[in-house]
Amino acid sequence: MSFKERLESGKFVVITELQPPKGNDLTELFENAEPLRGRVDAINIPELQNAIMRIGSLSVCTLLKEKGIESILNISCSDRNRLALQSELLNASALGLENILILQGDHPSVGDHFEAKPVFDIDPIGLLGAVKRLQEGYDLMGNDLQGKLQFYVGAYVNAGAKGHILDLEIMDLEKKIRAGADFFFTSSIYDVSLFEAFTKKMAHFKVPIIAGITLLKSVGMARYINKHVEGSSIPDSIIDKLMKASDKQKGSVEIAGELMRALRPLAQGIQIIPIGWEKLVPGLLDQFGL
Repeated sequence: MSFKERLESGKFVVITELQPPKGNDLTELFENAEPLRGRVDAINIPELQNAIMRIGSLSVCTLLKEKGIESILNISCSDRNRLALQSELLNASALGLENILILQGDHPSVGDHFEAKPVFDIDPIGLLGAVKRLQEGYDLMGNDLQGKLQFYVGAYVNAGAKGHILDLEIMDLEKKIRAGADFFFTSSIYDVSLFEAFTKKMAHFKVPIIAGITLLKSVGMARYINKHVEGSSIPDSIIDKLMKASDKQKGSVEIAGELMRALRPLAQGIQIIPIGWEKLVPGLLDQFGL
């Protein structure tokens, strides 16, 4: 059963993010992907995440497809204009890719090529609209296409927002649904109570939500996230548990496992974000019974 079929049938899905390398040697990525075969429903491949120059999502997803592993192509608005974005979508369709995740993307000033010029020609809602037009057989200028595209389209939502910011996120989610989003990935969730508040506010939309869980590498990382990452709130209880863990990797996996079990009744899926600890994912899946 494909990723799309599982979500549309209401089944719970598990996704793992694998970061592409800074170079063209994909040996390690494939080594990390192989133990996940048959254990996760798809592998999410970021595109220039944190504005760091890396090999693109398109080539990695295509090569994973050749190996029989389902993936999710990321397409962001930060680095291409609408002409190039539409062309990239045509490329993806011609290569047989079916799952895409539409993102805002990161400003180049935060990455390793800080002098690069940002594009942001259209925003994620505009790009979702472009995907919808292409699937109807037209480009953004109304020109006919030869053939039609078929994508299962995802978008991003900040599920950890509070107060009026949460209300704005719900409004944005509704706009993205109207623009053609079929499912949503969330920001990393650490406070289950905040996610529960989010799910109550958006339940009437009846759209699949896949909650993100990032493996916390250290207390310092947790405190940095609390201070600098918008929409992320790590409870003191999690920081204390990580501080007391003699083995930080084991402690991180235990925390992630607890979050997965708590989020399972609230979400239709989980995305595990290992950020360098990819080899710990199979053990986490064991803990989760997969």
